[in-house]
Amino acid sequence: MTHSSRQSKAIVSNGKGQYEQVTLTVMPPQEGEVRVKILASGLCHTDWDSIQNWNKTFVVGHEGAGVIDAVGEGVQGLCVGDKVILNWSIPCGHCFACQQGNVHICENHSPVCGNGLCGHAHAGATTQNGQSVERSFHLGTLSEYTVVKAAAIVKFEHDVPFSSASIVGCGVMTGYGSVVNAAQLKAGSAVCVIGCGGVGLNVIQAARISGARKIIAIDINQERLAQAKQFGATHGLISIQDDVDFLQMRDLVRKMTDGRGADYAFECTAIPALGSAPLALIRNAGTAVQVSGIEQRIDFNCELFEWDKIYLNPLYGKCNPQVDFPALLDLYCSGQLKLDELVTKTYSLKNVAQGFDDMLNGRIAKGVVVFS
Repeated sequence: MTHSSRQSKAIVSNGKGQYEQVTLTVMPPQEGEVRVKILASGLCHTDWDSIQNWNKTFVVGHEGAGVIDAVGEGVQGLCVGDKVILNWSIPCGHCFACQQGNVHICENHSPVCGNGLCGHAHAGATTQNGQSVERSFHLGTLSEYTVVKAAAIVKFEHDVPFSSASIVGCGVMTGYGSVVNAAQLKAGSAVCVIGCGGVGLNVIQAARISGARKIIAIDINQERLAQAKQFGATHGLISIQDDVDFLQMRDLVRKMTDGRGADYAFECTAIPALGSAPLALIRNAGTAVQVSGIEQRIDFNCELFEWDKIYLNPLYGKCNPQVDFPALLDLYCSGQLKLDELVTKTYSLKNVAQGFDDMLNGRIAKGVVVFS
């Protein structure tokens, strides 16, 4: 079948810390590719960090859901009109990591630890004034249309709004997967969650679904702690401003956990100064998890590892998209996983600046751009 190109309004970063809405030309998919009409795209702190730090031009956005608009040759099991969520792990299925079951860290296609743009659809799939434009995390979801490899597609038939489905593709998966896939949290455990933004709320509800007996939410904002309890937190603690090493917080947590500390602690702020905080909160042989990915160099007091403590830094919640996304939507449909409640506010593409401002100033748990 012959497909025509599409004109697509999109948010494009200029590689100098700025972005603007432009009109792109999105070409038909080539072999092994799919073109998607994006209906909703979540806003993520990673989007903003990319705009500020990536020294190149690219289409912004990596959380998206929509419907298939065109299918390239050789693609099986996907049809025009299918409802889909995009994922940015895009496994190749053949490398060492994929063969070990770690498709989230594919050595060939991953935009984080892979091989350049190998996970991208063909270079000329998206153009502006005849020049090829890269797509963020191989997706570029803040665009009315995008072209991706078929491996980036997860089809779904669940009854879920596209705004809610879109956030499964990163924020929900990262938080939930860090609990279920990475930490493999055991029922009856005591859990601490540092930071109750969008990712932290998903850690909290994953801990609840996994059967944690005590979930202690920690944040600087009382309103966020109240929201955390709606998602499953049993207790809330306001962060102590000058408690840099979390030693005072450690003492409070120990009083709440039979004097020994939490079984698991999850750091969800990505603030470098809090990189060692989860270690301070867990018991001997407990598990600390850095959920949001601190990439700066930080100093650790090695005594915090005493004794037999485990520190995990999982990528993307160790996501296996074809398995995990449907499981998350099943949990949503059964009433166990809150998605609609996470979407605090929606925006049009022309109002994306307000969305970023609300996100950066902590006014929302999760913002989503909705396309008409």
